Amino acid sequence: MKVRATQAIMECLLEQGVDTVFGYPGGSILNLYDELYNYQDKIHHYLTAHEQGAAHAADGYARSTGKVGVCFATSGPGATNLTTGIATAYYDSSPVVFITCNVTEELLGKDSFQEVDITGIAMPITKATYLVREAQTIPDVMREAFAVAASGRPGPVLIDFLKNVTALNVEIDYEPLPKQKHIEEGRLAALNARMGWGIRTPEPNLEDVDKLVSWIKEAKKPFIICGGGVVRGRAHKEFTRFAEKMDAPVAITLMGGGGFPGDHPLATGMIGMHGSQASNIACDTCDLLIAVGCRFSDRVALDPRSFASQARIVQIDIDRAEIDKNVKTDHHIIGDAKKVLELLNKRIGRYNHSGWKAEVFSHDTHVPVKESDHMTPDQVLRTICSKVPKDTFVATDVGQHQMWSIQHFHFTYPGQLLTSGGFGTMGFGLGAALGAKVGNPDKLVLHMTGDGCFRMNGQEMATESHYDIPVITVVFDNRTLGMVRQWQNLIYHKRFSQTDLDFAPDFVKLAEAYGLKGARVENLEELAAAMDEAIAWGHGYVIDCKIDTDEMVRPMVGGGSPITNFMLT
Repeated sequence: MKVRATQAIMECLLEQGVDTVFGYPGGSILNLYDELYNYQDKIHHYLTAHEQGAAHAADGYARSTGKVGVCFATSGPGATNLTTGIATAYYDSSPVVFITCNVTEELLGKDSFQEVDITGIAMPITKATYLVREAQTIPDVMREAFAVAASGRPGPVLIDFLKNVTALNVEIDYEPLPKQKHIEEGRLAALNARMGWGIRTPEPNLEDVDKLVSWIKEAKKPFIICGGGVVRGRAHKEFTRFAEKMDAPVAITLMGGGGFPGDHPLATGMIGMHGSQASNIACDTCDLLIAVGCRFSDRVALDPRSFASQARIVQIDIDRAEIDKNVKTDHHIIGDAKKVLELLNKRIGRYNHSGWKAEVFSHDTHVPVKESDHMTPDQVLRTICSKVPKDTFVATDVGQHQMWSIQHFHFTYPGQLLTSGGFGTMGFGLGAALGAKVGNPDKLVLHMTGDGCFRMNGQEMATESHYDIPVITVVFDNRTLGMVRQWQNLIYHKRFSQTDLDFAPDFVKLAEAYGLKGARVENLEELAAAMDEAIAWGHGYVIDCKIDTDEMVRPMVGGGSPITNFMLT
């Protein structure tokens, strides 16, 4: 049947089950927004304060729901404002389809007003980019983009439509297709061969699986790392069963939060730069290390040469490109974490490693509580944890508050923790929290941030207020760029260059200016009362927690050092 090109775009979104879009309009994308007007009863659009906020909201929606997020932006600065959000999604393997519109064909390549080669810019930070010059290709491109974003190792995809392609008088032939028939088998194979990440999930090699089974039988000191691939693959149940059958201690990476219960008796806490003593020492002394969905980033394997030097290292990952990229392994299995773990669980028996566990858990799995005469991050988080349900979603920005939050919250299911691990994006948290709340309206959503991060994308309080999206923001207000100051304290001889934030705004008044409520707290009694009020009120709320400027994240291992060389304990 004949439909408008813009109508075909909307119908393809509906084919994919899309009912939520985050975005910001502009001249080049107006044709698409005009069509969206006809679909406002089917597709709910959230207008954010900034394109970066829209990108993070679509990302948070995707991570928390397991669906593909969708984000709209116009050409030029609108498109380039997305790039930080695109890169954030890319490095954390989050499936988001970004849709932009560019200038018309005759203006392309002439440095026209608000023209930019966004497909070229985004190429290194996406799984795929598409520049749509022919209207008739819209259905194929849309269907392929969603398949690429969601399949294999997930990730962002960008589609850029020329404005003449979306002109209101342009019609194309369009026939709706069942989702499972969107890409023909031959085209699927060609696409899979063309793409490094692929859109087909590789089938695990059974000989590789059996080899690991034999190594598990031989191991006396096995240790497991739960990485982000467990979360993305929704393999948490299979992973927990695997760990319990092996009776092996489990460390959790920053991106692995929610892949294995943080309060499980086998959990040793986080691993790496700010990992627990138990996790880092176990990694250094184990004889078999099995990393599931973990790419051994420089925040985990700080010194690749000495990392797990006494162990056989086994890496299980869906992306062949990650194998041996950062740490040389002794064995690997390529495949989806859920499928590989299912195969392993069928083949391994039940083991008892009580002696090894006693050795591992003789070291701290958490940060020791230190008494203080002022409110500490530890006290703040213990108070908050006592007030919120266990299934609360937690979105963080990046820095000290991020590490403190992940050390204290015990995440139990995928998508419960929303944080920028690979790219380390300050300003990620509020947009991600809004996206998570939109996708999970029945869950409590916390936004944990620092005063530096909150100043970056705090304007999204306008979005929070306008759409009445109830998120509770907790600001760790130490009047400094805390993590940078910590490095300056420990490494740069206390030369505090450009890290003071004593000119920060009054966050309570700022929240009130956006129509939210706020409270400034300086002790635990005030914090407890503010949390009670925020939960009961059921709308956006900001709690400004005053903490000491020189609070530090403990433990800490210096970059490039062996994992057990703690600068702080």
